[in-house]
Amino acid sequence: MSTFVVFTLFCQALGAIIGVVTAVWGQIAYVHAMRDGHIDRAERRHLDIIAHGLRWGMSLLLVSSLALVVAAYLSGAATQPAVTENYWALVAFALIILFISLELSRKRITFVLGSAIAFTAWWFLAYLTLGWMPPLAFGATIAFFVVATGVFYGVLQYAHFLARPK
Repeated sequence: MSTFVVFTLFCQALGAIIGVVTAVWGQIAYVHAMRDGHIDRAERRHLDIIAHGLRWGMSLLLVSSLALVVAAYLSGAATQPAVTENYWALVAFALIILFISLELSRKRITFVLGSAIAFTAWWFLAYLTLGWMPPLAFGATIAFFVVATGVFYGVLQYAHFLARPK
């Protein structure tokens, strides 16, 4: 494996990890700010953190993914990334994060649901790029994502309930 491919794989994983860290950090900042009773300020702070993670993490992830696809094509790899289910799952989760972040910023989706979807999608991206996701069909991966989003939605809803001022 060439040095370029190893570096690009590292950048792809780093982008996903940056996204996960900012998603977790955003949730902690939101719950902490909710204790003060200033929900509007907390939502803005949460969206700003997600936006930074989206900008840097997603940019790094997508640019390095594109570089890996080009490198696989130029090297004449036997299996091209565009024919694998993991590649399309990665693209789907990246698009989900982009779409949900846009909808959150426009306030077209409830805050807790949008946060749960983005949070779960970042974790799935990290697991895919680190190779920790079990080999599943694309449909099974999406079904697993929907179930995990439901679980995270319940956990985040409960955490937000506990953080509300009395």
